[in-house]
Amino acid sequence: MTIIVDSGSTKTDWVFLTENGREIHKNSMGFNPVFHSSESITRAAQQLIDDDIRSNDKGFIYYYGSGCWNEQRKKIVRDGLHAVFKHYKIDVYHDLLGAARATCGQTEGIACILGTGSNSCLFDGQKVIDNVTSIGYMLGDEGSGSHLGKKLVRHYFYREIPKDLIADLETFIGGGKKEVFEKTYNNEHPNVYLASLSRFLSQHLEHPFIQRILYRSLSEFIDRHVRKYDGHMRLPIHFVGSIACVFQEMLHIILAERNMTPGRFIKKPIDELKKYHLNK
Repeated sequence: MTIIVDSGSTKTDWVFLTENGREIHKNSMGFNPVFHSSESITRAAQQLIDDDIRSNDKGFIYYYGSGCWNEQRKKIVRDGLHAVFKHYKIDVYHDLLGAARATCGQTEGIACILGTGSNSCLFDGQKVIDNVTSIGYMLGDEGSGSHLGKKLVRHYFYREIPKDLIADLETFIGGGKKEVFEKTYNNEHPNVYLASLSRFLSQHLEHPFIQRILYRSLSEFIDRHVRKYDGHMRLPIHFVGSIACVFQEMLHIILAERNMTPGRFIKKPIDELKKYHLNK
């Protein structure tokens, strides 16, 4: 069996390709070895085992995940998966390579991730050749769900939300300021909570205040990351992730202002990664 995995901080997409040609799709919690241990990855992977997916089979696992930027982080994931899939050869890659393979295929381009977090890279058709360092949700992650959520929270606490949005926002948050503090400062994964607040922006896309938040955050991502790559004026700018797809129209506006070329927008790279490995 061949198993292809695409994991972000919020959720993980799995596709199991059986020897008789069946395709089984599953989802689990998101993994990031910056925050998750091998043991937590093992526990989540064990829940996938059933009559169709047996841990004693043999095969290959191609795993693409956030936070897998060095061998130490990759080992955390590999060890967690190996505890369940003992007879599989496991290759662990950074999710940036997955984004590039899913959007660029085997051609040159710039691949961007805009989901819970954000990242980008320059791809030569075979490998990632440049990457503006991602400094995470506490210091960076411009354009991401967590970045947008932080902007919304700041406006809320600093009394800058327009009056016609306040009631809707307080209903959306539920527990008000107490809940925001609790889920931000006493939560194991505050970036995921902050990213969940970006749904409020998608529900009020026509409001000028919301459009300004989106424009500033997404422009920061393009200017601080994408425009640093050689060839950014001639290469297509591809995107994967829920934030990129939901706010695609705003990204088109921002790129057009800079005379840059939008490429593909893919919410989930898993299907394109499946095609990539089947072709290989």
